Amino acid sequence: MSKVPVESSTPGPWSLTTRRIVVAGVLAAITIILAVIPGLGFIPVPNISGRATIEHIPTILGGVLEGPLVGMVTGLIFGLVTFFFVPLVIKDPIVIILPRIFIGLTAWLTFTGLKRFNRDVAAAVAGFIGAATNTILVVGAAILRGFIPFKAVPVTIPAILPQALAEAILAAILTVIITRAVYIVQGRFVRAPETKSRDELPY
Repeated sequence: MSKVPVESSTPGPWSLTTRRIVVAGVLAAITIILAVIPGLGFIPVPNISGRATIEHIPTILGGVLEGPLVGMVTGLIFGLVTFFFVPLVIKDPIVIILPRIFIGLTAWLTFTGLKRFNRDVAAAVAGFIGAATNTILVVGAAILRGFIPFKAVPVTIPAILPQALAEAILAAILTVIITRAVYIVQGRFVRAPETKSRDELPY
């Protein structure tokens, strides 16, 4: 007698589920709140960038916790909010919006590749890479689009590097803490023991 193959109930990384739609909505809302409250998502700093940011954190978490699709959608919201609500010297969607879409993708790829070895390390590296993706792609696009002249690159990069490292380290720490907390809550929810028989439960 042949066995009927059992299909996995786990959705693929690129599939769109109700859960992922809800999570993407929540992360998008957090991204907007961080942007519109002065000094929260974008923190004034006295350097060439003018602002440090933690706006990329929800995008990184979207990629790490729910996959590339949620990460990329949240990154798109990050870019749109930055473009329309933050006063910037550069108003070019290729510089401000497009690079942010890749943050969640690189965070997901990193986390997926490393989590089999150690989930905390995977989350930390994913947070660092996600933040680095934001900086590298935005600065790179600004250079390619002519907003930062090539002759100014040797001065610009060292000026931005300390801020970029600080943002990446903070992203790594927060990604580990929040990812661990989410996995703990999910584990308790899934594995919570039932103290009564199912006939006695009110649901």
